[in-house]
Amino acid sequence: MSHEGIRFSSKEDMAREAVADRQLSRAAVTPTKVRVLITEGKGLEIEWSDGHRSAWNFGWLRNACPCATCNEEREQQGRKPGQPKKKAAELLPMYAPPAKPTSAQAVGRYAIQFNWLDGHNSGIYSFDFLRRHCQCSECKFERGETAGAPN
Repeated sequence: MSHEGIRFSSKEDMAREAVADRQLSRAAVTPTKVRVLITEGKGLEIEWSDGHRSAWNFGWLRNACPCATCNEEREQQGRKPGQPKKKAAELLPMYAPPAKPTSAQAVGRYAIQFNWLDGHNSGIYSFDFLRRHCQCSECKFERGETAGAPN
């Protein structure tokens, strides 16, 4: 008897999947204000129609690139969106400049795209993707990514 395709999930995995699969309201994925803080080197801030506020730093955004190539690489390495690549142990680590875009532009009314300093620009960050990966303590708690109560 073959067990290929059978996956055993923990309660925590099932809770995370339920949060990821839930339908978000139109207001939850409709931004009222989008700020890309390139000059300050901070990141992306979005105020949503439902009153929620989200913020992501550029390092997280670059490591969460939703393009097919980056998704495949993350899956092969067992990383989640936003999780950095494991660094190889080096005697003298090489300096890597922090992730920063040279520009950003809207993609229709549903997404934002960055042109990164490293030349990468194929990731289209939908507002749905961004809201589902909000980095505030309340959302991370809801997804089971932090312990204790949200701040």
